[in-house]
Amino acid sequence: MGGTAGGKLAAAVSEAGGLGLIGGGRSDAEWLGREFVAAGNQRIGCGFITWGLAQQPELLDRALTHAPVAIMLSFGDASPFIARIKSAGIPVICQIQSLAQARQVLQEGADIIVAQGSEAAGHLRSVPLCHWSRRGGGCGDGFAAGIPVVAAGGIADGRGLAAALMLGAAGVLMGTRFHVAEESLLPRAAKNRIVSGSGDDTLRTKIFDIALGGEWPQEYTGRVLPNSFSEKWRGREAALAADSAELALYAKARAADDFDTAVIHAGEGIHLLHAIEPACAIVARRWRG
Repeated sequence: MGGTAGGKLAAAVSEAGGLGLIGGGRSDAEWLGREFVAAGNQRIGCGFITWGLAQQPELLDRALTHAPVAIMLSFGDASPFIARIKSAGIPVICQIQSLAQARQVLQEGADIIVAQGSEAAGHLRSVPLCHWSRRGGGCGDGFAAGIPVVAAGGIADGRGLAAALMLGAAGVLMGTRFHVAEESLLPRAAKNRIVSGSGDDTLRTKIFDIALGGEWPQEYTGRVLPNSFSEKWRGREAALAADSAELALYAKARAADDFDTAVIHAGEGIHLLHAIEPACAIVARRWRG
């Protein structure tokens, strides 16, 4: 949710009883500072795409000045940042996509692990969430005594939460459900497409990464809603990468929020989403089923 989980959404989730995170992603210092201000005095955390943070390490310093209650790192080498965060007295949440990554971040001092399943929106690898219960001795044992594991991927209602807890998870991380919250910075047109879509329609692809410049590591694909652009270029990714005019058109469409062309990330749980609601109502409903 980099760029769409702003301060207002993070604050609303925390106020309702969850832990709201600003989606720092690969943002700039101005955006990050503005969203921390938007969160007011509410207890919130902040997340970063780790390989992107390596390109802008000053963003971590900017976030730490706001004393977040946690920092979340995902998709890259967390080791250059964990000690810096913990020295500030702030817990480190590491989202992982493989058992090897889990072992690595545990050695480096992660306080909480988020096990991301392939049902998730956005960028991911190929391990379904249910398989985490059979890896490392079980989802809830933290792969090491005393380290909580949080489940992520396709969880959108109270039943998903209950299932994750039954697998031994200490809690859940939900993205797509809050992607379409009233307070999310995602444009309304994209939210409408998500709540009217189906998980069966989602697509894992590199097409939009290529259109954005191909920065994402090759092992990660993005789960998205298909649109005219993905259908045009599916199976022709190499040709897209070489077509400078088409890449320029994509950049223009993205700036204009033209979602017949621009990417919309969405997880497999979107068939459970039927309305754009305030974050407080979403959190409350998770406990009711």
